[in-house]
Amino acid sequence: MAKGIMVTYVLWAVGGPLGLHHLYLGRDSHALLWMLTLGGFGFGWAREVLRIPAYVREANQVTEKRRKRSPSMAPPPVSPVRFAGQVCVGIYFGTIALIGLNSLKFFYLIVLPLSVGAGVHLVSIAGHQTSNLQKTLTTCLLISPLFYGSTLSPLPISLAASVTAAQYRGFKPLETFGHTQELGPRLYRLGLAWLAFSAPVGYCVFHNTTATLYYLSDCVAALLDVFWFLPWLRNVLEYILLIPYRFFCFLTGGGYYEETWRRVLKILLHEYTEREIEALQLLSLEAEASPEDITRSYRELAKTWHPDHNPSKDAEAMFMKIHEAYEILLQRHRPKRFK
Repeated sequence: MAKGIMVTYVLWAVGGPLGLHHLYLGRDSHALLWMLTLGGFGFGWAREVLRIPAYVREANQVTEKRRKRSPSMAPPPVSPVRFAGQVCVGIYFGTIALIGLNSLKFFYLIVLPLSVGAGVHLVSIAGHQTSNLQKTLTTCLLISPLFYGSTLSPLPISLAASVTAAQYRGFKPLETFGHTQELGPRLYRLGLAWLAFSAPVGYCVFHNTTATLYYLSDCVAALLDVFWFLPWLRNVLEYILLIPYRFFCFLTGGGYYEETWRRVLKILLHEYTEREIEALQLLSLEAEASPEDITRSYRELAKTWHPDHNPSKDAEAMFMKIHEAYEILLQRHRPKRFK
């Protein structure tokens, strides 16, 4: 059945960020990408207003176009937009893994590189193109030890994986391009993929909200600090990163809704994590303790448990715990590096 341009535009306008128009055209991998990134972070969705006619023509003529392609046909040309998307989505998937899965064993050696590689590959197979998943993931696994433990490690891993995916790009075979199956099985597979992606995010949001917010704050601050030598570029990036919040204020008109949002953020950022509660108990402090109270209690306990003054066997271990608790509590009171 032929696809209509007007129907596609309606679906793009109504549910474009969720990939409804791609689902209608049989571009399931592209639909999944849009579901997980909300339309390519909004930019990809806006860009498609000019590309939808080409998508519709491709969906209606896919069989004829595939028959004209010989197996030895040259690979598709390199697309700078696709390459940039691979890098961004790879970093995005890596960041999600850092937030929700960093407690797993061998995280930086296996889990993180596989997550970044999955994001890069998802972009590389969007539309009529494909790539070599095995080689992309192998590149991620080989690069990851070089940046072990780094907060910014998703960036170099994603760059290397994107280069590999571009080198092994090609066209999808006819049987895997276009909606050759019924809608039910397709939605089932898309639902499973979405759940696999959102499960770690949901866990963090409901069980570790404060740590998640702090980590995102530190990641953005680390990214901005890279451009310390170019203040104007740093300000531009900061403005771009705050666009979602500014857009929210624009839609609600500020006022009550903006103040409510600020209160919610304040509550979330002041909610104690389990580690912070343990630190408070170790230093014998109340939840309302100020930085001065924290420092005073730390110094008193440090004098008592310092190995040079306490000959007991447990003195050194206890002293290290006290110092760690002190650092954890001070982290809450350190000023933000940007607003």
